[in-house]
Formats: sequence, C-alpha cells, structure tokens
Amino acid sequence: MTEIVTRLTQVQQQIHNACIQANRAPSSVTLLAVSKTKSAQLIQQAIDAGQRNFGENYVQEAVSKIQQLAHNSDLNWHFIGPIQANKTRLIADNFSWVHSVDREKIAKRLNEQRDPNITPLNVCLQVNISDEQSKSGVSAQELFTLADFINNCKQLRLRGVMAIPEKTDNIEQQLQQFSALQNLYLQLQQRYPEVDTLSMGMSNDMAQAIGCGSTMVRIGTAIFGKRD
Repeated sequence: MTEIVTRLTQVQQQIHNACIQANRAPSSVTLLAVSKTKSAQLIQQAIDAGQRNFGENYVQEAVSKIQQLAHNSDLNWHFIGPIQANKTRLIADNFSWVHSVDREKIAKRLNEQRDPNITPLNVCLQVNISDEQSKSGVSAQELFTLADFINNCKQLRLRGVMAIPEKTDNIEQQLQQFSALQNLYLQLQQRYPEVDTLSMGMSNDMAQAIGCGSTMVRIGTAIFGKRD
C-alpha cells in the first residue's frame, strides 16, 4: 500500500468519525482531494484507491493533468482557485465543477463558453465569509443576486456555496464562520431546491466543518503531503 493510499484511508476514516459525531450519514460528505502541484502519477495512485473527485487551483497545470489522466473516464475535476477572465474557456472545456465563481462577468463567460452538447457546468459561489480585503468571494449581501444570474444561465447549474474562512486557532471564531456559511447555504436552498453543496473544511478543520453541515471537504495536505 502506498503512502497516498494509507493517507487517503485515514482521511476517509476521519470523515466517517466526524459524521458519526455530528449524527450524519458518512455518505452525506464528499471528499474532494486537492491535487494542485502534485503529479499525475501521484493522482493516479489515489484514483487506483477509488478516489474520483479532484480539486485544482491552477488552470494550465490542471489541464495538462486532466489530459494525462483522461483514460480514467469517470473522474470529476473541480476548479477551486481564483478565476481570471482569460482562463474561463479552459475551465469551461475541461472541468465538471467550479467552486470559485464570485462575479457575473465570470459566470457569463463560463456560460457562453461551455459546450451546449455536454452537461452544464456545476457551480458553487465563493463567499468571502470573513470579509477579508485580500480574499476573493462575493459578499453575503450580493450572494443572492449572483445566484439569480447563474440560475438563468443555461450552461451553468447552481449547486451551492464555497468559502475559505479566515485562518484562526480560535475554535469559537471558526465555528461562527462555518455557521454563517451554513446559514447562507440553507437560505439559498430554500430559494433554489436543487442546491445541495456546502463546500467548506480543509485538512485542519474538516471535523468542525462537517459538524456545521459541510457536504464537501477539500483535503490536500492530509492526502498528498505538503505542497511542492
């Protein structure tokens, strides 16, 4: 068993335990393995162990790996990094999910550039839940206007929200941010019943995120080790 397979198994067990602790079905949380900066060979080890959802931050690097791993026909590639307008076509052509849409201009380009002969692109709206100046994301106030716009885009499918809360060792503050995002997610779900994805929680805070209703955790370091 390779190191990656061992770590993947440990992470799956941690997700299972956190779900039991939160009184949730373990099947209610999807593991998104964040493979940015990692080679196609390492990703293949995770694929061989049954992992099917992978998250990437850098478009060109990701597209190269998607092409190298195209013989695995049932993978879901998620774009989770900041989106530059000149990279939207590559995202529209190569990914099945995008978690970091935070403005209409980007949504409009993705919608226009997505091939109408393939399934619509699954979209999560990135929320700047901690109101940090340096961070991408739509404000809580603007979330519903953007959701409305995406809901009217034929080639996009609104799936939920994503956030990268402020880094903190203060559990209370962490839980506050997770709860605020969960609250927005539930409001969005009331408006759009097809919304089913709350993408929050990473290697060091996944248990707290699952306790606050996360349906998708983005785990990189705990599976692949430190970033290259």
